[in-house]
Amino acid sequence: MAGAPATANRALRITRAPRVYLVGRQVVDDQAVARFLGDHGLQWSTDTEVGAERLAEMAGRVCYLSYGKGRKTNREFLGHIVEVGHGSVLEHGVWSFLITGVSRSFTHELIRHRHFSYSQLSQRYVDESDSEFIEPDEIAADPALHALWVEAVEAARRAYDGLVAGLLERFPAVADKTLRRKLARQAARSVLPNATETKIFMTGNARALRHFVELRGSEHAEVEIRRVALAVLEIMQREAPAMFSDYRLEELPDGTRAVRTDHPKV
Repeated sequence: MAGAPATANRALRITRAPRVYLVGRQVVDDQAVARFLGDHGLQWSTDTEVGAERLAEMAGRVCYLSYGKGRKTNREFLGHIVEVGHGSVLEHGVWSFLITGVSRSFTHELIRHRHFSYSQLSQRYVDESDSEFIEPDEIAADPALHALWVEAVEAARRAYDGLVAGLLERFPAVADKTLRRKLARQAARSVLPNATETKIFMTGNARALRHFVELRGSEHAEVEIRRVALAVLEIMQREAPAMFSDYRLEELPDGTRAVRTDHPKV
């Protein structure tokens, strides 16, 4: 078709591992906290500099006005919260992540976690003619299956390019170039496989993150989403150890790892 990009001239780009970036965390307004304590004749200090840990402790102490009483350290306080399962307190700690190098199959599963907020790359606006693709390890390990997978992906790429070019020719009366491209891409994307790489921005609280880590870090979870869950856990154990230190990783017979905790479903 005239004007169609030469897909065969572009090497197929395959991504093997996801990347998870922690891009946002909470900041505490110390002056507002001091005003609250002063207005109510309370005294309180905590030993953590992590905003979400401080806010979760402050929220938990509201329930019993236990400022300056009982468990002294943040880790003691939040550790008790985890032990007794008062997970609602952990909902006050919030983080934002950017996840890249993942497939549309992955995001179809991820968005089932309804307590996260999402913003995902739009295939209506973004040109997918030179996208990367995510190949499952089980396929990559077998040369014959790998060749079959590459053949299928390449066929989808050629179809996408041809459809975009043909659809652009069908909208000559649309003067707005951005709109014309969107009309073409939103129809052509129908042939793109679930293996197409995507990027997604995710915001969630500590309780939702714990649920995600437990469910998707399990040996029963699909490999790609388990990798992301373990990456999120690694970040959170550095970021907020008082909320995530009860998790441990165990080696599985196949050489991969899975998450364990003595305090599930907090």
